[in-house]
Amino acid sequence: MTPASSRTARVCAGAALAALCALQMLALLRAPAAWMPARVAVMLAPGAALDLDHAALGAPADDGGRLQLRRGADGSWWAAADGAAGTLLVQDGERRRRSGSVVLRPGQQFQPGALRIDVGAAGADAVSLSAGRTAWRYDGALLRRDGRPQPACPDARIGTRLAGLWNRIAPGMLAFGRPLIFGGNLDCGNRIAVAGLPAPAATVARSRSGEDFVLAAAPSVPVLLTEDGHAALLAGRPLRLDGGQTLVAGRTRLLLAMDGDVLHLRPAGHVALYPDAAPRLPPGVTWTWTWRAPWDLPAQAGVPLLVVLALAGAGALATALGARAGMRLRAGAAAGTGLLLAGAGVVLFWLQRSGAPAGPGLGLVAAWAALAFALLAPRRLDPVLAAALPLLALGLLAQLDLGLGAPDTAWLRHFHKTAALLALACGAATLAGLVRPARPLPQARIELALLLLTGAALLALLLQVAYGDETGVFDLQPVEFAKLALAALSAHCLALACADGPAPGGAWRRGLRLAAPALLFMLLLGVALVQVDDYSPLVLLALWAGTMMLAQALATRRRGTAFALACVGCGAVLAVALLRGVGADGIARWDFYADRFLVWLDPGTHPHTGQQLLLGARAIAQGGWRGADGAFGMADLGLSPGFALRIPAVQDDFAASFFLQRHGLLAAVGLWLLQAAFLAAVLRLAVRCWLAAREARDYRVAWLARLRCFFLAGGAAFAFGHFLLSWGTNLAIFPVMGQPMSFLSAGGSHLLFFICPLLGAAAASSQSLEENESCRSTSNMKS
Repeated sequence: MTPASSRTARVCAGAALAALCALQMLALLRAPAAWMPARVAVMLAPGAALDLDHAALGAPADDGGRLQLRRGADGSWWAAADGAAGTLLVQDGERRRRSGSVVLRPGQQFQPGALRIDVGAAGADAVSLSAGRTAWRYDGALLRRDGRPQPACPDARIGTRLAGLWNRIAPGMLAFGRPLIFGGNLDCGNRIAVAGLPAPAATVARSRSGEDFVLAAAPSVPVLLTEDGHAALLAGRPLRLDGGQTLVAGRTRLLLAMDGDVLHLRPAGHVALYPDAAPRLPPGVTWTWTWRAPWDLPAQAGVPLLVVLALAGAGALATALGARAGMRLRAGAAAGTGLLLAGAGVVLFWLQRSGAPAGPGLGLVAAWAALAFALLAPRRLDPVLAAALPLLALGLLAQLDLGLGAPDTAWLRHFHKTAALLALACGAATLAGLVRPARPLPQARIELALLLLTGAALLALLLQVAYGDETGVFDLQPVEFAKLALAALSAHCLALACADGPAPGGAWRRGLRLAAPALLFMLLLGVALVQVDDYSPLVLLALWAGTMMLAQALATRRRGTAFALACVGCGAVLAVALLRGVGADGIARWDFYADRFLVWLDPGTHPHTGQQLLLGARAIAQGGWRGADGAFGMADLGLSPGFALRIPAVQDDFAASFFLQRHGLLAAVGLWLLQAAFLAAVLRLAVRCWLAAREARDYRVAWLARLRCFFLAGGAAFAFGHFLLSWGTNLAIFPVMGQPMSFLSAGGSHLLFFICPLLGAAAASSQSLEENESCRSTSNMKS
């Protein structure tokens, strides 16, 4: 890349960043006034009770739940849900108590509908239930009726059937956790039929501690519990608040503090916003108001930020003293800035997770600093970064715009998380570049690092299977990290396969190179089918696999293979077009994803499951060519998004629908072109790496260049898959698939574990190519 082209890319990217940052500031300045309760006080005398809706405690108005607070004769505080909408949860450290649920003990009896069930033995391993002459045993994964597993339910998906078969033979530690469900008209799988009640009317599952089993009733389902001779509805069982630290009502967390006859609650998380501080409150309830300050910094952030400043200063000084004479200022500034960005990102992320986020203006400052440093720090700005930086800024603008006009504080958490992770990733990448060795690492060490990366990905996936669900585990998505490991490990295998001579190492090393990516690929498929029960990752993995096979075919000049793969791709496009003509009657008989295809073909006849498509289509139609305001979203920037907030997953899977409604189809065309430029830049860099490998005289240098080539190609394939599936879902080209749009959607794990490593690999590859070209030029001048 010539210096002139680098300067042009830097100027264009800088101009785009400046325009987008100005729009972000405009949205922040135009945001409507937002007042919220900082503290809620409820006054209640001993023996009295008070019925409240969740909105009276600071929850959003659309929460819809109600609860009863009462005082015992001894002055204790109790809370009970109405059982019609949602449940209550009291947390005390790791201990959790949920309304509408009870820990099963021997001698209890519960009755969902007309079925009366007695609890026999109940321990850490299993629970025994009986009704008349029928006996069941449930161990947290598998239900046995009279000693035998029940057959799979007729409507069970492939993943559920595979999990059931596995649980029959697997030991308890490796079994997939599946709840016991009551309801329906058929005894099958992990389900006990209850006439007149749809499933799931009630569930039994292993507790979080794993030491017992918990019975939970579904909202609005009366389950009668008899314990110690007393019978009462399970949903009406009150929870004692004394000793609890947090009360969760609906989606709102309330920090508890008792002071005599006054119960103080501090709302956090999902808190309602009001244009003024004058709502009507029920008697006995008072609010202490605060307003959403754009530049607010919580008091608890002072000490961590001082520590970050001290570490940044010390790191900059130490790096400058250890660098060469001509590089001290640059190295010290890079180290200090990297530590400052990484530390600020950690503090902002900690504040967001603790329920007291910093003002959105401070998040903008951190994100702007990260973007500006990524723009100005490289000696030559590669086109990959030149296209990626405006995409990142555009995603920040969309998430900020969506959150500022929303009626509660929860919507801004996506912006806070993205801004914090962006600062953290930029700082970490800078520090990684400073400690990068001058000479390439030996191949054995890189292979060891790849195997450790694969092991970490496999462990994360197993943790999701054991303790998580389709949303991930510990608020992370291990699938994103697994995609990164799969791309890196497969790139290593392809780099060895495309070498001129045999790969070094014995038979076990060659076998491990082939088996590791295959194992990771199969586990990804298993998680998609069994744990997540979603087939959209299969489409994404199929796109990636086809692209990698095409890349290898083009690299090895196998034109027949490349032509065959291109024909398969064209056939897939034709198959999607032909699916429209199959009709709902033909698809209804499928056993593979039939519900998604039916909703896709005719969402009007499925108003509930087709809500995403219908609301997304309405938003796109409202946007037209120039946005809903007719000014490409400039007139409504920072204001209420309107009914777009009603689109399920509008911040993730349907972020494109909000973008089209806000800014219009012409702006979307610009976004498409920018995404295409990013993909083209990544593929161009991959081709440069392949050409450098062909010119290299050293085997290790050539292998490393091929590794970078195939890793960039795999990353571009995954990014293309996300772009394609997200646009196709939003525009109803494909059935609804739960995949975020890279850069635009609020996918924290996708940004941290996939996008940022891909950009870091692109920057490192570009820098390596420049250094090699410089070395060759110096060598030619000497000769």
